[in-house]
Amino acid sequence: MKNFDIAKIFYEIADLLDIKGVQWEPRAYRKGAQSLENLSEDVSDIYEKGSIKALMEIPGIGKALAEKIESYIKTGKIKKLEELKASFPKHFDELLEIPGMGPKKALLLNKELNIKSVKDLEKAIAQHKIAKIKTLGEKTEQNILQGIELLKKGQERRLIGFALPIAEQIRDALLDKPFVEKAVIAGSLRRRKETIKDIDILVASSEPKKVMDFFSSMKIIKRIIAKGDTKTSVILDNNMQSDLRVIPESQLGSALQYFTGSKEHGVKLRKIVVQKGMKLSEYGLFDRKTNTLLASKTEEEIYKKIGLQYPEPELREDNGEIEAALKNKLPRLVELSDIKGDMHVHSDYSDGGNTIKEMAEAAIKKGYEYIVLSDHSQSLKIAHGLTAQDLKRQWKDIDKLNYKNFKILKGTEVDILSDGDLDYEDSLLKQFDFVTASIHSGFKQTKEKITSRILSAIENEHVDCIGHLTGRLINKRPPYDLDTSKIFKAAADTNTFLEINSHPVRLDLKDTHVREAISKGVKIVINTDAHIIDELDYMRYGVFTARRGWAEKKDIVNTMSWKELRL
Repeated sequence: MKNFDIAKIFYEIADLLDIKGVQWEPRAYRKGAQSLENLSEDVSDIYEKGSIKALMEIPGIGKALAEKIESYIKTGKIKKLEELKASFPKHFDELLEIPGMGPKKALLLNKELNIKSVKDLEKAIAQHKIAKIKTLGEKTEQNILQGIELLKKGQERRLIGFALPIAEQIRDALLDKPFVEKAVIAGSLRRRKETIKDIDILVASSEPKKVMDFFSSMKIIKRIIAKGDTKTSVILDNNMQSDLRVIPESQLGSALQYFTGSKEHGVKLRKIVVQKGMKLSEYGLFDRKTNTLLASKTEEEIYKKIGLQYPEPELREDNGEIEAALKNKLPRLVELSDIKGDMHVHSDYSDGGNTIKEMAEAAIKKGYEYIVLSDHSQSLKIAHGLTAQDLKRQWKDIDKLNYKNFKILKGTEVDILSDGDLDYEDSLLKQFDFVTASIHSGFKQTKEKITSRILSAIENEHVDCIGHLTGRLINKRPPYDLDTSKIFKAAADTNTFLEINSHPVRLDLKDTHVREAISKGVKIVINTDAHIIDELDYMRYGVFTARRGWAEKKDIVNTMSWKELRL
């Protein structure tokens, strides 16, 4: 899909325009980029169906951006980016990709040390040259080094929100062929890991050659690494590797168990298998003495024959799931279908791309009973945070909509300020139906200070939930340092919810935090933080994280109906 390539270019254009001090254009490019990232259909296919007019029907894409998309589809380039790049030092865009770098810092390093690339930067750090620049210093040097490490990690592993739609596109194309009986995604993607190295797909078919020929000829394939009778490995046009294996349908269960992993889960499982006089491979579960096949068609029958309760793929990380399965005590994991509402969405009143009505009607189509409108508070100027007067207008708009079987709750994402105060007075906070408090600044404060800020918010009687607790952006920004034990205890004591922010770049709380929080009695809310209607689809990624954190329906607040919620 060209969507991600064009979105990346739009983000890059926005960054370069920011450096030049352009006021409104960067926001338009970022909104356009967000829309492209959330499209389920390839933008090239949309263009082929209806030219520029069809592109302009994509939310956030006006005529100017549509023309640039057309240019990329036809030529592989966007002239605007080339022109902007020409006005900056060579390879300057490479430096901007480093998390936490920022355009001003990159320009300063270029001016002071003639740094033009990541390689130059690494050399300067090794010689401690950056630490000697008065306006930067040793701490900045270490932060830049950490940013380079995050950049490299991000190039090796892609976000699940990037990888899964591509894997599903390949799988669905295969399932559409008459010679394919079944096609399933395996590996870390099936376990719903937050970052993915490559895409593994298993196909059940009696005609492997036809499968291999079709797979290796797909448009999204850039290069074939190896093509065999039952396995083909390729590099996709997004530079990810994808491996496809063809197996008999009778062995699909054992192959899926083997190629889903994790390695650690498999090692422990095989120890039990050996103890029980059996052997397990991708071909099936066998009696060790007689070599008799005991099970192979489904994973469920394999685990049953071994004497284990079936562990969902998300649990297979050797984190106690095998021990629990032996005692038939695995959790009944929360499902996407359990979600009754989204309690953190934005509108065009702040930095969202859709109206309240559009967000509400998109949620209604999903079968939700409610949403919580949670636009930013007044101090977050970059996100057009709402003043008390803005809120009065917004609440009137909400009241006018008045859906019969659907509730729009009056909420806010109130900023937890650097001194621990909240961005609205208590007299205003108590008027909201639901208050989510989040940190958006002061990320580099001490562990004690940031923990204190969050504890202060938790202790406020009007705060219902803490949003994206650790502030991390996967592969872009590390979490800030927190005493999570203190926070989980305080949240449990005050019945303050903690959010799983479902945006693929956040997934915050992460899975291990979810499990720990639940064990301490904390209730979790799975939210999308959607800024446009397409981002409501991110809910599934939050559910994946909850499942990896062993969460059940009873642990998740927004699995309750509106009547049960009673906010």
